[in-house]
Amino acid sequence: MLAEAREQAIDRMIAEAKRKKANAIVCARFTTSTVLQGSAELLAFGTAVQVRKKQEINNGEPNQGI
Repeated sequence: MLAEAREQAIDRMIAEAKRKKANAIVCARFTTSTVLQGSAELLAFGTAVQVRKKQEINNGEPNQGI
């Protein structure tokens, strides 16, 4: 069941990132903890970002601190 919960959490995280117009998730973390005997909770979180090529950011100019 934890494997299924992890897959659902990943799907939800991806859906939320797409809703925010992100094209990547960085620093994704998963944690589990026991709630009651025989049951557990799973927490998944990450940071939704928009990834672009460096060339797209500064039009091929040397890095300007970006």
